[in-house]
Amino acid sequence: MNPRIEPRHFSRPSNSPTWTQVTLVGAGPGDPELLTLKAARALAEAELVLYDNLVSAEVMSLVNPAAEKIFVGKKCGLHALSQEGIIELMIKLVRGGRRVLRLKGGDPYIFGRGGEEAEALAAAGIQFETVPGISAAQAAGAAAGIPLTHRSHAGTLIYATGHLRAAKDTDDADSEALPLDWPMLARPHQTVVIYMGLNSLPLISRQLILHGLPADTPAALVENASLPQQRCIRGSLAELPELARSHALKSPTLLMIGEVTAMHERLSPAMRQANALQQTALNQTAASLMADVLERHCKV
Repeated sequence: MNPRIEPRHFSRPSNSPTWTQVTLVGAGPGDPELLTLKAARALAEAELVLYDNLVSAEVMSLVNPAAEKIFVGKKCGLHALSQEGIIELMIKLVRGGRRVLRLKGGDPYIFGRGGEEAEALAAAGIQFETVPGISAAQAAGAAAGIPLTHRSHAGTLIYATGHLRAAKDTDDADSEALPLDWPMLARPHQTVVIYMGLNSLPLISRQLILHGLPADTPAALVENASLPQQRCIRGSLAELPELARSHALKSPTLLMIGEVTAMHERLSPAMRQANALQQTALNQTAASLMADVLERHCKV
């Protein structure tokens, strides 16, 4: 069998037209300076944008002012549209002759349901491309001083979802509500990052301890990663549910578990000092900085 050489999908000549009907774009964790150049150009060229709840106002400010913007986000069970409705809308818009930019927080293919949308577009015969974004886990690690991997502490990195689903009335209701591979998640010498796990923190903490992870394992909760209102709350695995309650944490909050989280206390003081110096020196807004970058590198 001859090997198949796949074409590149992440770049095109800046002066060439695009024939893509849908562009799935990762908006990153919220800080507009963390957008990729390709994402920034896609926003500037957009004609119609379907955007999610976790896309920050700062990122939305970079969208072409002439573009039509439609909110399709989901928050705490309140959905502007169901996932099936979003897919149906995208397909109808494309078949009506519109080019769609589908804007998602973080990375479309990391718990962003971008895979489901890509499958549906492919099945409908619709051309699309995907622009990756910096994930919330990457941003939280960098902004909170928590390296996701470290030769001395973690040689494995695991992302998991903590999104609950309705549990049956059984002896193992925890596993029914959150069917994760608990023995795998409870292994030592690794970092586990759990998305959408704030509401299921008691269950997560209980199950990991039951499956052998020590109750005093270092852990952290990072709220609003990369944004000015970011908070990092550190404690042990057993303490996390009470810490979340006492600090009134709200979504989006990431749960980070592993020895690397203890590095926060050593790294964050130097990071805060550097950030303070940087803020003193900065006299340009994120939008003007991005405009400069686009002018120099992304002329169309």
